[in-house]
Amino acid sequence: MRVLVTEPLAEPGIQRLRAHAEVDVRLKLSPEELKRIIPGYEALIVRSGTKVTRELIEAGARLRVIGRAGTGVDNIDLKAATEHGVIVVNAPTANCVAAAEHTIALLLALARNIPQADQAMRRGEWDRHRFVGTAITDKTLGLIGFGRVGSEVARRAKGLGMRVIAYDPYMPAERARALGVELRSLEDVLQEADFVSLHVPLTEETRHLMNARTLALMKPGSSLINVSRGGVVDEEALYQALQSGHLAGAALDVFSEEPPRDNPLVGLPNVITTPHLGASTAEAQVGVALEVAEAVIAALEGRLPPTVVNAPMIPPETLAELAPYVDLAERLGRMAIQLARDTGGPSQVHIVYSGTIGRGDTRPLRAAVLKGLLEPVSEQRINWVNADLIAEQRHLEVVEEHRPAEGPWTNSITLRLTNGHVQEIEGTVVQGAPHVVRIGDFRIDLELNGYILICRNIDRPGMIGQVGTILGREGINISFMQVGRDRPRGHAVMALGLDEPPPEHVVAEIASLPDISFALLVRI
Repeated sequence: MRVLVTEPLAEPGIQRLRAHAEVDVRLKLSPEELKRIIPGYEALIVRSGTKVTRELIEAGARLRVIGRAGTGVDNIDLKAATEHGVIVVNAPTANCVAAAEHTIALLLALARNIPQADQAMRRGEWDRHRFVGTAITDKTLGLIGFGRVGSEVARRAKGLGMRVIAYDPYMPAERARALGVELRSLEDVLQEADFVSLHVPLTEETRHLMNARTLALMKPGSSLINVSRGGVVDEEALYQALQSGHLAGAALDVFSEEPPRDNPLVGLPNVITTPHLGASTAEAQVGVALEVAEAVIAALEGRLPPTVVNAPMIPPETLAELAPYVDLAERLGRMAIQLARDTGGPSQVHIVYSGTIGRGDTRPLRAAVLKGLLEPVSEQRINWVNADLIAEQRHLEVVEEHRPAEGPWTNSITLRLTNGHVQEIEGTVVQGAPHVVRIGDFRIDLELNGYILICRNIDRPGMIGQVGTILGREGINISFMQVGRDRPRGHAVMALGLDEPPPEHVVAEIASLPDISFALLVRI
C-alpha cells in the first residue's frame, strides 16, 4: 500500500505510517502534478492547502482514504469521496487544547491591548493611558459552537472568572451544564456576550454566519474572536462593524483567503491577526500527525476509524464492543448473497439484531451487512462510507428490527433476503469467531471462514461418504463438517469446510448425486 503526503506532517506520524505502508512525502505539488500521480496511491494525507476536488478523487482509482491533518475538511469534496467509497478522516482531538489556548491568548490580548502596546514600545513610545484595557473577570464569553474546542475554551474561561454562555443546536444541555455553561439561542448569545468566540466548521449552513445582521445583534462595544474558519465571517461586514465603532475589536486567526491579500481587516488598529496558528504548538503538531496516521492505517486495514468524517461517527468504545459483530455481519452478508444467487438479486434485506447489540447504535452493523451483500455483485468499491448510498441506488430496501436475546446466544444477527424467495441465515460470535448457527430452518454451527461447500439433501445413510469420496478423489481436503436436519431420514443441510476451492465440475458432480437437491461453494 502506498500513502502520499502533500503537506508538512510531523515526523512521528510519518514513521507510524511507514511501519504499515510505503510513504512518499511530496510537498508543493501543482494540481496537475497531483492529478497525474494520484492513481498510484491508496491513501492521501493533506492539510488545508491541498484542494481535493471531485476531479482528483475520480483520478485516484486506487484511492481508499483521504486524511486531513487537522479538523476542517472544507478543502475536500466529501460528496465525491462518499460516492466513490473513499473514506475521509481527520484529526479532531489532538489540536483541541492548542486551539483553545490560542483562543484564550487572543481574548486576553484583545482585553489588554497587548499587541498594540508592544508595537508602541518598539517605536520608542511610552503611553500607558492610551492602552488601558478591560478586565475579563465577571465578563460574559459567548461561544458559537460547543464541541471539542468550544468545551476546552469554556473550561479555561471559567477558570479565569468569566461567565460562559453558548449556542450549539446539536449539543445536549446536560453536557453544557456539567461544565457550568448555559446553552442559549444564537440571538441571546450575541446580545449578551462581551466577547464572542467562534468554534464551528465551515459548511453551507455556517458560511457567513457572522454577517451584517448577526454582527449588528452583538452587544455594542463587544469583540469577536475567530479561531475556526475564515469563511464563517463576512469580512466586509466585520470591517464595517469595526469602523463604525459598533464592535470594539476583533482577533482573527483565520481568513476567507489564506494568506490574505489586500484584506482591509489586516492592519486595522483594533484588530489582532495571526497566521492560522490555532493548532501551531509542537505538541499539537505531533498529536495531529499521529492521530491522522492511526486513522489512515485503520482505514487501509479495513477498520472503521473513529474520526471518519463521511460516515457515522461512532465512539471508539462502541466500535470496540461491536467489532466482532461487525465482522460477523459482513460475513453473513457475503454468505447470504451467495446462497441466494440462483433466485436473483434481493429486493429487501431484513436485519434482526437479537440481544444487547440491538440496544445501541447499529449503523456499523447495517453498513457491514450491506458491504457483504453488495460487494460480491457490484463493480463499485463498497465500504462503511457508501454502503447505504449503493443500496439505495440498487433499490435494495433495508429493514432493521431489534429483539431480546433468543435461544442460547447472548447476541445474534439474522438476515432475511427477499426476492420472490426468502433466504434466511442467522449467526453469532463464538469465542471471538463468527459462526453461522442456522440456515433456513436447519440448525447448524460452522465458522464463517474460507471455502464452505453447502449441500441440501435427503438425510440418508452414506450421503456424507459419497461427497467425501468425490472430494478425496480430486485431492480436496475437508477441514470440518457440520450437518443440520429437521428429523432423522428427513431433510438436511450439509456444510463442509475445504482447504482449497474445488473445480466447478466437482461441485456440479456433487449436485447431481441422488438425494442432493442443491450444492454450492461459498467463499468467505
